[in-house]
Formats: sequence, structure tokens, C-alpha cells
Amino acid sequence: MTLRTTTGDSDRRLTFARDNSFQLELRRRVVEYFNDTGRRQRDCPEMYLKTAIILTVFVSFYLLLVLVATTWWQALPLAILLGLSMAAIGFNIEHDGSHQAYSKRAWINRVMAMTMDLIGASSYVWHWKHVVVHHTYTNLTGHDADIELGFLGRLTPHQKRLGFHRWQHFYLWPLYGVNVIKWHLYDDFRDVILGRIGSHRMPRPKRWELVSFICAKAFFFAIAFAVPLLFHRIWVVFLFYVVTVSVAGVVVSVVFQLAHCVEEAEFPLPQKDSSSVATPWAIHQTETTVDFARRSRVESWLLGGLNFQIEHHLFPRVCHTNYPAISKIVEQTCREFNVKYREHISFRDGIASHFRWLRRMGAPPAVA
Repeated sequence: MTLRTTTGDSDRRLTFARDNSFQLELRRRVVEYFNDTGRRQRDCPEMYLKTAIILTVFVSFYLLLVLVATTWWQALPLAILLGLSMAAIGFNIEHDGSHQAYSKRAWINRVMAMTMDLIGASSYVWHWKHVVVHHTYTNLTGHDADIELGFLGRLTPHQKRLGFHRWQHFYLWPLYGVNVIKWHLYDDFRDVILGRIGSHRMPRPKRWELVSFICAKAFFFAIAFAVPLLFHRIWVVFLFYVVTVSVAGVVVSVVFQLAHCVEEAEFPLPQKDSSSVATPWAIHQTETTVDFARRSRVESWLLGGLNFQIEHHLFPRVCHTNYPAISKIVEQTCREFNVKYREHISFRDGIASHFRWLRRMGAPPAVA
């Protein structure tokens, strides 16, 4: 499998080992499962119902916060719940839509992907940052933009360690909340202007894509600031914007970190003096990713199957409602091919592993 990456101003090819026997057999078994059971890979009825529920909850909390709440003790829980519903939209609706896992119809996938614009981030930039870059270069330092925090944090053993990183397992958690605010107000505009996602080139939006980007941002700023300012003082509006978006930011960041930035995940590098990764692509995806809370129906429903990240990385165009079933096939196939399949039994175990990983990456070399 050959993919193109951009480092600095030069292009080079990043390749994975060509033994695809594991991937081919796994795909055969999963296709066989869908044929035997008659289940749909996309256009699942339960997904449409789930979408209606989540969007109704989101709109309800928004209207209650803007039009009904008159005291801080009314507004605070509503802001927290609104932030959680924003995260639910991203986890469930937008994520499947952006991966074309929601429907066989391209326009439905596009509409669902654009719910990312509803919660303030650009669906156009997200496609390149997450669907293209992250899913291609998972946990490859210098390639995967999702494991880059700049100077603020060290998430891989191949990143530079700074002295204050020894406390990152404490200070990064609240900073995760700032992540979405920065995304809303700065990152999307920077990436569109520069035409880059980290070290990777991103085509700048043109014509209708650019119009869509501008209109989507204007719509979000209208519902986040302009409409609330008709009913509340400016400092109240900005305070509860920060509260709402910070809640969403912490939840979104932590859930994604539990899949890749934990003790059990691997952080390989291309081989020296080459652009070749030693393992085949499908095995690389499996061994750089960790599942958690697979047996919890509640967490699986709320998180949009993101607790089944191994299955998602191997089958990104399959609706997440199918992941609990196909995870058994993936696990069994991994055993037979001697591929490492890792999971945390609970969400709490994943949190603990991420905490220990942050502490380890921030510790002085002798201690780490």
C-alpha cells in the first residue's frame, strides 16, 4: 500500500509492507458475516432513529439555555448537557457521515458530515485532518496530526521532551477543553489559509466548498453568539460558550486519546533511511489502536462505537452500530494471524492507562 505525504516542501512516498493476507482474510470474513446475517453495512434504521434523538436533544438544550434559563444554576447544567450533546453529534452522526459509513447515498453522507459545521468545526477541514491524514498515518510521529500537541504536550516517545512535561499528566486534562475553542476560532481558518494539516498539504476549498465553509462558520457564530446576545449580556454569553465548548472539548479529546495514546498502543516509525513501515497497513492499524468498554451497550451507544476503534480503523465505511458484532470476528482473526489485539475492559481502565502514558512520556529519560 503506497501513500503520499508531504514533509516541508518535498513529496515522498510512505509505504507499508505488502503482505496483505491478514487484511484479505479479515475482509472476507466480515463480508461473509453481512451476507449470512442480512445486516446492512450502511443505512441502518437504528442509526436514523439515533440521529433524530441526538439532534432533538441538542436543539432542546440549546433553546432551554438561550430562551428559558435566567439564573446561573439553571444555565450551568444546561450548558454542560449542551456540551455533551455536541460531543454526541460528533461521535455518532458526523463521524459516520464523514467516513461515508452512514449511507450508500453520497448526499446523505455529506449532510450528516456537515453536522460538524453545526457544532462549530469545519467538516471540510475535518475530512482532511481525520479521514485522510489520521486514518492513513495512525500514530506515526511527524505524520499523524492527531498526536501533535505542539510544545504543550508529549504524546509519543519520538517527540521532544521539555522540562515542564513532567506535569503534563495533570495540566493537559483541562487544556483538552480549550482544544475545541481553538478549533472554532483559529485552527480551521489557519488550515484553510495555509492549505496544510501539520506537515501535509491540504487543497484549499474553492468555489462552492469555500462558500460552504464561510456560510457554515457564519451560521455557527450566529447561533453561538449573535442569537444569545439578543437575550443575555455579553459576558454571560461568552462565559457559557466557554463552559459548553470546554465540556465538549474534554470529552471529545479524552475519548479519542483512549484509542491511541495509551500504554498498550504502539508508536512505530518508518525504517531508517527509507519511507517504509515494517508492517502491513491493516496490522499497523490494529497494533496502534486500542478498544475499550466493548461490553457496555450504554457507552457504545453514546460514543458512536468509538470504543471499537480497532474495528473502525479497519472498516471505516461500515456503520458503527455493526462494530460490536464484527469485533468478535476481528479479535478471532487477530489471534489466528498472531496480530496484537488490545482492549481495556472499561472506560475507567482506559483513562488510567492514558494518565500513566502521559506521566511516562513527561518523565525524565532515566525515570521513563
